[in-house]
Parts: sequence; structure tokens; C-alpha cells
Amino acid sequence: MSTIALALILLVALLHLYFLVLEMFLWTRPLGLKTFRNTPEKAQATRVLAANQGLYNGFLAAGLLYAAATGSREFALFFLACVAVAGAYGAWSVNKRIFFVQAVPALLALAAVCCL
Repeated sequence: MSTIALALILLVALLHLYFLVLEMFLWTRPLGLKTFRNTPEKAQATRVLAANQGLYNGFLAAGLLYAAATGSREFALFFLACVAVAGAYGAWSVNKRIFFVQAVPALLALAAVCCL
């Protein structure tokens, strides 16, 4: 894999580690409330769901880090495709900005893995 592809894979993995921290540990804190535009009441009511979502983001990050560490194109393609689909679904079902924060970096990384 090219250096650009590896860098983009690592960027997507780091984003998902950040999402893990936001959703698992900061959901009811000021940064989590601001990031997800939640009220304290809504955040408290949904904190278990958010933590579960954060755990899944951690699994995506782990798969991408494994792909980067081993140079496995197949793992990279699989996990980047998972991230792109999750970002597209999030944009459709929750907020269009999710597409730009989650799916676009994954699509750029997919293109780099495929083409560079």
C-alpha cells in the first residue's frame, strides 16, 4: 500500500477512536453535548446507546489499525467500506454532516487503497 493510503487509513482510524471517546466517555459532558447538539436530559437518556455506538467505532478503528499494521489490502477495503456505509446511513438517518465527517474520509482512503 502507498504511504498516502496508509496515512488516510490511519486518519480514519484516529477519527473512529475519537468517536469512541466522545460516545463512550464524553457523551454527557460539555464537549459531547456540544458535538452532538444534545440537551443534558437527552444525553443522559441515551448514554447507554451512545456507549454501544462508541464501542462499534472502536471495532472499526481496530480493524483499520490492523490493516495498516499488516499492510492487508483486504482488511483495509473491508473496514473502509464498513465506515463508508455507516457514514452514508448516518447521513441519511441522522444528519447530513455525518457524510462529510465519516464517509468522505473513508471514501478517499478507499480510493487511495484501490488506485495508488
